[in-house]
Amino acid sequence: MFHRHLVAAAAAAALAPFAAGAEVTGEPFAYTVDGMAFEGYVAHDPARESLGTVLIVHDWDGMTEYEEMRARMLAEAGYTAFAIDVYGAEADPQGMEDYRALSGALYGDRETFRTRLMGSIEAAAEIPGATEGMVMIGYCFGGAAVLEAARAGADLQGFVSFHGGLPTPEGQDWSAASGAPVMFFHGSADPVSGIGDLAVVMEELVAAGIPHGAKIYGGARHAFTVPSSDDFVEEASIDSFAGLLEFLGDAL
Repeated sequence: MFHRHLVAAAAAAALAPFAAGAEVTGEPFAYTVDGMAFEGYVAHDPARESLGTVLIVHDWDGMTEYEEMRARMLAEAGYTAFAIDVYGAEADPQGMEDYRALSGALYGDRETFRTRLMGSIEAAAEIPGATEGMVMIGYCFGGAAVLEAARAGADLQGFVSFHGGLPTPEGQDWSAASGAPVMFFHGSADPVSGIGDLAVVMEELVAAGIPHGAKIYGGARHAFTVPSSDDFVEEASIDSFAGLLEFLGDAL
């Protein structure tokens, strides 16, 4: 379980200009992709006009309170947030072995991975507070999923990866990408996808003519935005969320 006081501090600092008067509602959202049941989470403020829709792809441990917390933070900032599910409603991962099995199955079957991502994007049109403009973000495994969706040609207004898995799989490239901007928030000491991986993917984006940017946090390791992680860096977590809001303001 993540440390709620740290989450509250991060949220308060990042959302100070937005929180006044916010009446956010959050609830599960059931949908189907290719005949399979999935359950995400939607947060929005029904009392205000949405600034745009943000899809959040969960980490390798599946849909948890962390994604719900991020969805509510975005809703308090004026966005409609949809934390999507790519494991399925029946999945209930309970530990590292389950996390590896579920994420590994999608890494090993990119067609299914893309089908679930694209199906979730289609389902987003039906969520409460949905808007035409949408951006996809993700943390860790979710960050890798964001890049998968971008390479698959998802027709969104932007893509944001937080400490995600960065390498482009063999046989893939950016030729089908929509051309929407891609943003990275990454730690320079990330042992999962190092700074060299970031350089390579940014070179690929240059070659493909896709707008992109990166904010690098010196010394930060993997999962620096996750309060339950030993890698958590509160300052970097707050700053990267503020950077996300800036990106959303430009993209939506």
